Amino acid sequence: MGADLRDIIEKKEIELKELFGKTIAIDAYNTLYQFLSIIRQPDGTPLMDSQGSITSHLSGLLYRTTNLIESGIKPVFVFDGKPPEFKAQTIKERAEIRDAAEKRWIMARTLGEEDAFKYAQASSKLNSQIIGDAKTLLGYMGIPCIQAPSEGEAQAAFMAINGDADAVGSQDYDALLFGAPKLVRNLTITGRRKLPGKNIYIDIKPEMLELNSILDTLNITSKQLIDIAMLIGTDYNDGIKGIGPKTALKLIQKHGAIEGALAELNESVENFDTIRESFLYPEITSTYEIDWEKPEEALIIKFLCDQHDFSEERVEKVLERLIEASAQKQKTLDHWSP
Repeated sequence: MGADLRDIIEKKEIELKELFGKTIAIDAYNTLYQFLSIIRQPDGTPLMDSQGSITSHLSGLLYRTTNLIESGIKPVFVFDGKPPEFKAQTIKERAEIRDAAEKRWIMARTLGEEDAFKYAQASSKLNSQIIGDAKTLLGYMGIPCIQAPSEGEAQAAFMAINGDADAVGSQDYDALLFGAPKLVRNLTITGRRKLPGKNIYIDIKPEMLELNSILDTLNITSKQLIDIAMLIGTDYNDGIKGIGPKTALKLIQKHGAIEGALAELNESVENFDTIRESFLYPEITSTYEIDWEKPEEALIIKFLCDQHDFSEERVEKVLERLIEASAQKQKTLDHWSP
């Protein structure tokens, strides 16, 4: 979920074609949650195979990642590792919220209520099978997966800082707190989307956020952006009640750092110095390989159709697109290689 900085962050809508040839380090967990939340039946039930295994995420990875590759984008999926110890309380609270949402969804679905889909979305969970299946499919599709030692967004941000990726792909703003020079939002949900419970469709376009431009506009530093986030709440702390992004910005601009803001508010943020350090110096690895391979058509069909009951006809059609787009991408890479 991350820090909600939307009210003070400058963003620019772009077209997918503007990302042609760009390597995007995608926050895998964030993307999987999107697919699990959005790709559901009208009553909120996720897509499942005959064994009862959830397949919504596999559908999203196959079709929407193929769309990205057809647009000339080079995706790299970065998976979370072990979360920081001080994130344990946040993880526990989120699990409790999802469990409560699941109970409300089951009741609403039974009663035929319109809010069933909304509660179903809030109940989305990741487990080892979902994560493992995602890595398997991406591997068969020839798309590189990077295993982060801790936070996936931190690792993705490092890859962008290091020049191995052109931007981070995530819905959360936390990549900016980790120092990502560029963040692309709405990357995997671009297109027409129906609003839950309404017969209304909206157009969603990718958004590009550039860290230096944001800092210049707000007249703050990266460290101060982290302090603003801590005042409103991050994955590691709840924030100060009643303090939104605009008020937090004014406080940090006035005092220069969170210490002065907290003194004025007569409030406290537990371990704020440790949290700040975790954003400035996160646990990452500099040892990783980014290699795109040819899609393995037979393995994809066996995995999706034989094991997870996907329509072979539909999978074959999308594979034609994936293979053609991957071949075109390889020609481009070969053309530009020294």
